[in-house]
Order: sequence, then C-alpha cells, then structure tokens
Amino acid sequence: MNINQWLRLIAGLIILISISLAAFVNPAWLWLTAFVALNLIQSAFSKWCPMISILRKLGVKEN
Repeated sequence: MNINQWLRLIAGLIILISISLAAFVNPAWLWLTAFVALNLIQSAFSKWCPMISILRKLGVKEN
C-alpha cells in the first residue's frame, strides 16, 4: 500500500473507533471524529498532513 492508501485507512479506522466509543462508552469521543475531520480539511488547504509526515518517517512508500 502507498502513503495515500495508508492515510485513508488510518483516518477511516480512527473515525469508526471514535463513533463506536461514542455509542458504547461516552459521547465525548465524537470530539476525536471532529479532530480527524478538521485535520483532513486543513490538509486540503495547506497541503500538509501530520499523519503523512509520520508515515514518511516510518518509511511508507509514496507510490
């Protein structure tokens, strides 16, 4: 998998986990979903994503 596929996978998993925790533990977990969404929005405008920086440091291939 390339870096974009990993990014989508991680974002999707965090959102699913957050929604599950909100449903079964505490609704405050929805703040994690909002955080992920805001990061995705800001990366669309700034062309910088913190998770991509982390994935690059971990050696995930670009293509």
